[in-house]
Amino acid sequence: MERSCFLLSITFLLVLQLQYSSIGTVGAAQTNITTDQFALLALKSHITSDPHNILVNWSTTTSVCNWAGVVCGARHLRVASLNLLYMDLTGTIPPYLGNLSFLVELDLRNNNFHGTLPHELSYLCRLKFISFKFSNFMG
Repeated sequence: MERSCFLLSITFLLVLQLQYSSIGTVGAAQTNITTDQFALLALKSHITSDPHNILVNWSTTTSVCNWAGVVCGARHLRVASLNLLYMDLTGTIPPYLGNLSFLVELDLRNNNFHGTLPHELSYLCRLKFISFKFSNFMG
């Protein structure tokens, strides 16, 4: 009886740990390149103006790692850098960007992004560089 209570306690703690480690992803407990693709397509859907058609190749028919402004890491083949500076884009930042769990660099300088920054960006624990310089965020 004592052994089964101990095993039950350990199992409960493991379940809690798994649930706690999945907190921070918006709608996905296990992330992969499809999660990255979804996050970037959400960003594209929040862009209201792309006057130079820079994001035209952001579609499911092209690999995410070949999209304009996107660099994938060699080790995990996940989005490591999103560099959209000086692209004259207008729009808002969706919370799904917080799911880019391998993102190291996020550079959105010199665009026309506005609104508030989603708190989900705080989930980007690998992020080393972020710039929203010359944007119109508030809050």
